[in-house]
Amino acid sequence: MGKTTLCVGAVVLRGESVLLVRQSKGHSLEGQWTIPWGVIDPGESPSVAVLRETREEAGITAQLEGLLGVQEIPAPWEGHVGILYLCRHLDGEPQPDERETDGAGYFSASAIEKLAEPIEPLSRWLCVRVLNGRYTLTRDDATNPFSPSVGYL
Repeated sequence: MGKTTLCVGAVVLRGESVLLVRQSKGHSLEGQWTIPWGVIDPGESPSVAVLRETREEAGITAQLEGLLGVQEIPAPWEGHVGILYLCRHLDGEPQPDERETDGAGYFSASAIEKLAEPIEPLSRWLCVRVLNGRYTLTRDDATNPFSPSVGYL
């Protein structure tokens, strides 16, 4: 059995829109719009990683709101586990990094439905659910004895 790889993904809200990035040529999801996501670096916490990925892939500074959930990723990424967060836009305008991403923008639910380009299925499903208020959010609890380390319990 192979190694488990932890990934993070961010549903970043700004008003009634969510942030999507388009994956660049050569990426396994080339040409598809996705939420900002990526692999956690060695020694990096998931909460730090998700904010880093959002900055790197889209030029957006965000703030964690809470944990949306955990998703086991199917083929061809067996062994990958995604930790998915809800975040709020703090600063910046969507700007692709021109390395991993070649597009970035905020999309309303209707804009997502009308988008002519492909959207990765989990990203579409998750963003539409969040925009329609159909999600459960687990927030960090400052009374946790490990605080200020983030814990969603």
